[in-house]
Amino acid sequence: MAQSQSQSQSQSQSNQISIEKYRDKAAGYDASAEFTMPLRRRTVALLQLQPGQTVLDVGAGTGLSYPLLRDGVGPTGRVLAFEQSPEMFEVARLRVQREGWTDVWHINQAAETVVLPQPADAVLFNYTHDICRTPLAVDNLMRQVRPGARVAMAGIKFFPWWAGPLNLLAWLKNRPYNARPADLWQPWSLVAAYCDDFRWSGTQWGMGYIASGTRKADPQR
Repeated sequence: MAQSQSQSQSQSQSNQISIEKYRDKAAGYDASAEFTMPLRRRTVALLQLQPGQTVLDVGAGTGLSYPLLRDGVGPTGRVLAFEQSPEMFEVARLRVQREGWTDVWHINQAAETVVLPQPADAVLFNYTHDICRTPLAVDNLMRQVRPGARVAMAGIKFFPWWAGPLNLLAWLKNRPYNARPADLWQPWSLVAAYCDDFRWSGTQWGMGYIASGTRKADPQR
């Protein structure tokens, strides 16, 4: 019990650090993310979305992926999303309101506790490092994803070990956005444990990655 409470307190502290990091970034986030939009499109394409599917956008930020996901699932599909930063979520909320999207369900909540209104047929982890490195979060989300669902990820990672000092650059790039900026050796590993046929490849000259797999049928992995 004491260990569980300690883990809960530690996670709460990490979440608060993340919220604070994004408080001042929300207003200019869309402009800053323009550089990585081609990578975002590549990652969404790995989901192989079909009309009528339900897709989950993990840590959706300002909702930049919503249009891409909506295009993939079509008018009969649905986009589910959550974001724990109040400031980032407000931008996403206004985006949905402005566009009049009735097929987007989203909520301002943390990954460890969010409850989806329905199971997801596909799940996108786009630059969601802290969530991907949190076992409670990954477990909560993947339990709400259908077996056989497509999973796609993108984010920052360390360069190969032999690159040495270059990994300081990766750490510095990650630090302004995440509470766990040093956990970059295999940032996909917790999600990959829930997947079959999981594959990843390097991007951004080795400082980033893109990955995909299929949700295992066995909930015990």
